[in-house]
Amino acid sequence: MLFSLPIQVLIILIPILIFSLCFHEFLHGYMAYRLGDHTAARNGRLTLNPLAHLDPIGSLMILFVGFGWAKPVPVNPVNFSNPRVDIMKVAFAGPASNLILAFIGGLAIRMINIFNIITSDYIELIITYFMYINIMLAVFNMIPIAPLDGSQIFGSIISKYNPELAWKLQVYGPKILLGIILFGMITKFSIIGLIMNPFIKFFIYLFAGL
Repeated sequence: MLFSLPIQVLIILIPILIFSLCFHEFLHGYMAYRLGDHTAARNGRLTLNPLAHLDPIGSLMILFVGFGWAKPVPVNPVNFSNPRVDIMKVAFAGPASNLILAFIGGLAIRMINIFNIITSDYIELIITYFMYINIMLAVFNMIPIAPLDGSQIFGSIISKYNPELAWKLQVYGPKILLGIILFGMITKFSIIGLIMNPFIKFFIYLFAGL
């Protein structure tokens, strides 16, 4: 849990988490706006202002439990010209935004190492955390279980081959996800971590060569 971390680490992590979550939600709304749905714009969500995006309970969960959420961006698929495809684009915009941020962080790390740029350890730590957190957010949200973005991205694909599984992941997804997270907290064996780690390592190597 983040709350148990040293204050020096929290000072780095919390602003990064807030910005990354807000950028994630902003990109959801912006993509919907570009595709013809102005619902997010009318609700004041096309902004990086944390007050527009952060959910009080979700934010406290991040501090005390180690996972949490921001307020979902309202989207009305009726306004899309191709609802099935466009909703997938809107869903993918969130994880994609975090991968873009992670790529920028990884590029900075590569430049520092290639050109032997002299920086303080504190700056390098911030950049590393920035990259790592955004990779984690992207990979976590790609898991195809509701209410994560992956359920919208891969839902129609899963439904094509196994409609019953797709329906269960959508209806029971939140309970399944919470159960898996609580199981990991109690047993110290993280199923989600087991799933995510290979992808996290792949992106860290891809972006930063680490």
